[in-house]
Amino acid sequence: MLEEISVKINIGPGRDLTLAAGKLAHLANGSCTVRQGDTIVFSAACSGEAKKGQDFFPLQVDYREKYSAAGKFPGGYIKREGRPSDKEILICRMADRPIRPLFPEGFFDEVQVCGLLLSADGVNEGDVLSMLGASTALVLSDLPFQGPIGAVRVGCIDGEFVANPTIQEMEKSTLELVYAGLPDKVIMIEGEAKECSEETLEKAMIFANEIVKKQCEAQLELAAKVGRPKKEPTLHLVPEDFNAAMIALISDKIEAACLVPGKEDREKGLSALKELCAEQLKEQFLEAYGEEDFNFYLGMAFDKYVRATIRKAILEKGYRPDGRGVTQIRPLSAEVGVLPVVHGSALFQRGETQALVIATLGGPKDAQESDKIYGGTNVKKFYLHYNFPNYSTGETGRIAGPGRREIGHGNLAERSVAQVVPKDFPYTVRCVSEIMASNGSTSMASVCGATLALMDAGVPIKSPVVGISCGLVTDDTGKELLLTDIIGAEDHFGDMDFKVCGTEEGITGFQLDLKLPGIPIATLARAMQQNKAARAEIHKVVRDCIAAPRPEVSPRAPQMEVIHINPDKIGALIGTGGKNIKEITESTQSQVDIADDGSVSILAGNKEILEEVKRKIQFYTAEAEIGKIYRGVVKTVKDFGAFVEILPGQDGLLHISEMANYRVANVTDICKEGDIVSVKVVDIDRSGKIRLSRKAALEELDGKKQ
Repeated sequence: MLEEISVKINIGPGRDLTLAAGKLAHLANGSCTVRQGDTIVFSAACSGEAKKGQDFFPLQVDYREKYSAAGKFPGGYIKREGRPSDKEILICRMADRPIRPLFPEGFFDEVQVCGLLLSADGVNEGDVLSMLGASTALVLSDLPFQGPIGAVRVGCIDGEFVANPTIQEMEKSTLELVYAGLPDKVIMIEGEAKECSEETLEKAMIFANEIVKKQCEAQLELAAKVGRPKKEPTLHLVPEDFNAAMIALISDKIEAACLVPGKEDREKGLSALKELCAEQLKEQFLEAYGEEDFNFYLGMAFDKYVRATIRKAILEKGYRPDGRGVTQIRPLSAEVGVLPVVHGSALFQRGETQALVIATLGGPKDAQESDKIYGGTNVKKFYLHYNFPNYSTGETGRIAGPGRREIGHGNLAERSVAQVVPKDFPYTVRCVSEIMASNGSTSMASVCGATLALMDAGVPIKSPVVGISCGLVTDDTGKELLLTDIIGAEDHFGDMDFKVCGTEEGITGFQLDLKLPGIPIATLARAMQQNKAARAEIHKVVRDCIAAPRPEVSPRAPQMEVIHINPDKIGALIGTGGKNIKEITESTQSQVDIADDGSVSILAGNKEILEEVKRKIQFYTAEAEIGKIYRGVVKTVKDFGAFVEILPGQDGLLHISEMANYRVANVTDICKEGDIVSVKVVDIDRSGKIRLSRKAALEELDGKKQ
């Protein structure tokens, strides 16, 4: 049996992580397990050869949660897990982004990193363990990974930072920061907050960095015991003579082609310049390298030269491809009520980026439900879907369902806006962001558009949420420049895409992507302050468009109200075999949801129908009141009196002595089964037994006639 070697890491009082290797998956390039409590995640890294002509690094990160890890069966008819859930896809993305920048330039071998939840204790989450496992597996492997990195979740509970809080602790946290980085360098952050300050988020990152240092030391310690020697990688780089010839050919033309404000004009100019290179360089290099390698080198060399030119212009001249200043935001516009039938709609535009967002209101049954691997169901009453069609970039392509990018962008926008949707708002709310045009920061346009659409629909959000991205350009000398509101070219050729969303009071969501192998936390802190100033400008545009949520929900939205009944009356409302509730919903075309505590949510087409539903519910659930007259049905006749149903499921005794203001010889002289009689409730005893009087009812009714 293979021996397992382990290293323990203490990340806080009573919180230990254990990295272990040597026992599982010994045929992989590198493998390990990461454990916290009784939650265990397995990770493995494998590689294959680069495909001929491939000019990018094909890293694939996968993560799966199997119900067997929690001692459970999958729900549904097919007892086998299928396509990855949104949660699994989001975890894949979180593990991918921090390790991708840590492979050498020109390394194009196929690399797969697979994570698998082996044991789920229902206390500790597996996502950050998977991120740490991905790094550990790569460190232990023979692949040219320039790590290790650490990964930790930081919560803030009662003003104190906590590393890797439990699932239950996170429910009390005002901050969720998922942090990944090298010692003293951040590579990736993602999370949400309840309007925290930039200073609080910076302190949380500093706290996380100390945990990361311990994790990196532990990985190196484990690698020294069981790691494989690193192999010399094959790097696909452009030959120096080819690169020098191309630069000499277009050095006097490249800047004019790169520094064109319009996206389409810029792409046309660069395409023409690349064709010129192909024509002029073929005579010198085509025969030597062959057509396939020639095209491969040309593409890589040209893209690298364009990138260097744009970066140099930004750093040395403060130039931006669309002509803006370093901290200048693109032109903004905002509209609401742009569609006639929907409940709420908005069109938000920043430069060439355009998001059309639609808000829809529904009832409890419209909530998004998903099974928890630990048991129970997760229910979301607010969710946002993001769509990025081909036409948004003026291109064609395969039309399919949402990919990983769309799920990730939608999740960031959803988490950021969800912070201001009231928890007690009775409606389920869905936002759909349709990206109409894209030139950078479509997720942030979705946040702004969602805020506008919600206010247009009459959703009483606490405060508008807006978002914007900050970029970064650096050089080998240490010079750096932060750019506000980056466009697509600045994202592609720059080093950073740092998105921050928030209200006027503080941050609600954030996400960092880097192409660099880490930057100082202080640099990110400066970017947060620059981002904050930009958000203030966007808030003004939003407020000028619609100052506050509309006072009532859209008249086109279904009308909703939550009423409360005695829980003991739930059975009466539902009726035998669901008879009563079925009659209510079918006759009014409404939706009625009953909770165990007696809360009844009503979703009706309009106010008139809503009132009708309430009347029907009150009929089935009303409580008998002493002194009130009812028209009841005689259910049973006895010698001493009759039992009369005055409300659904509520009978009272009409004693023979209370049937008339004279002596009644036989009950049947007054009533028989099925008769409708007027009776007055004269008493309800402690056990709930109701005493009725026909005599008192007739006297009161006769008095009213007079």
